[in-house]
Amino acid sequence: MSNKVIYLAGGCFWGMEKYFQKMKGVVGTRVGYANGNTDAPTYEQVKYENTGHAETVKVEYDPEVIGLEFILHMYYQVIDPVSVNKQGEDVGVQYRTGIYYTDSEDEGKIRKSLENLQKEYDQPLAVECEPLRRFDDAEEYHQEYLKKNPGGYCHIGASAFSMAEEAEPETDKE
Repeated sequence: MSNKVIYLAGGCFWGMEKYFQKMKGVVGTRVGYANGNTDAPTYEQVKYENTGHAETVKVEYDPEVIGLEFILHMYYQVIDPVSVNKQGEDVGVQYRTGIYYTDSEDEGKIRKSLENLQKEYDQPLAVECEPLRRFDDAEEYHQEYLKKNPGGYCHIGASAFSMAEEAEPETDKE
């Protein structure tokens, strides 16, 4: 079985990338800008102009080691799913939460997962669930930013990175 891909927006992409890189079964990541309305945006454009892009991490994974349902479960551990356009100290539409899929077969699993998550909250979820319309890689200095800059800001705490590293992934139940 070949690797699969899911795109996850959860605030600043630096910490999201590091978090998913630590999980068994994740074979690659890239940070970038998803589902906006401009071609090849720069970080400055996404931050200061109304491009509509979300800071997003592309997560490539081996479905024989880790399933989409488990990835989503782990994703929910590091986001505030009812916060609109804000995660941690990061505020703006580019910091919204979203799950963007490229395989239409994933949509059902994602929607079921979100329905289950909604049961834990009185407020409506603010997590988008949409097909990926576009993804542009972020500039190279953003790739693996927290490896290059270990003291860099991150809304995800060290305990979450440890949790990701120690997690025993599950494959999807069919």
